[in-house]
Amino acid sequence: MEIVLVRHAESVHPSPGGPDDYHRPLAETGLAQAEDLVAELAPVKPALIAASPYLRAMQTIQPLARALGLPVHTDHELREWDSGLEPTPDWARHYEQSWADLDFARPGGESLNQLTARATAVLRELGRRSAVIVGSHGTFIARALSGFGIEVDWPFSKAMPSPAIYRITDTDITGPGL
Repeated sequence: MEIVLVRHAESVHPSPGGPDDYHRPLAETGLAQAEDLVAELAPVKPALIAASPYLRAMQTIQPLARALGLPVHTDHELREWDSGLEPTPDWARHYEQSWADLDFARPGGESLNQLTARATAVLRELGRRSAVIVGSHGTFIARALSGFGIEVDWPFSKAMPSPAIYRITDTDITGPGL
């Protein structure tokens, strides 16, 4: 099993009245970062390229898919954490609260423990193939790593770069900050 998790490249920041999570694109810098990822990710020779249905995740791995001649399989289960928050300048305070109580969920949102279960389940299913590259999001990836036995916390999640690459194999998990 080899799962390569790719946090999306630099995206346009969320803002009230701006594009929703499904339609928020990469910034110009992020588009260039996505092109730069091809050289690092192509040697994986994935059997499948999958992504969150959010535009910024798909835009991050589309250059790789084009280079390898593979389609991008979108899966709603690979989406980012539904925090139950609208864009707000004090988002970090709210996220820190959720990380302090992993079972806490805002109305209409999911807890981080629920996200961990979702992320782990979908990645275990995708990991049945020989090699899979997955384009997703920071909190999703942080909680997936947790589900695979890596102890991660709010500072780790907050500091995760965009883009970031984490590899999960049968014997090891690697990536920035691990």
